[in-house]
Amino acid sequence: MLIKLHTPVFRFFRPKTETIKKTPVQLTRAQWITADRIVIAVMFIATIIGAILF
Repeated sequence: MLIKLHTPVFRFFRPKTETIKKTPVQLTRAQWITADRIVIAVMFIATIIGAILF
């Protein structure tokens, strides 16, 4: 049987690689519109494919 250790010692270790927190990139209105159109097109195509398959 496998035993999972829950010791608080592991919380104090530094991670092996330090990650740099990135600030989220703000999209412009045109980029949001383009992304929205892509998502709607993919959903429309998936609906058609799903209707054909099922």
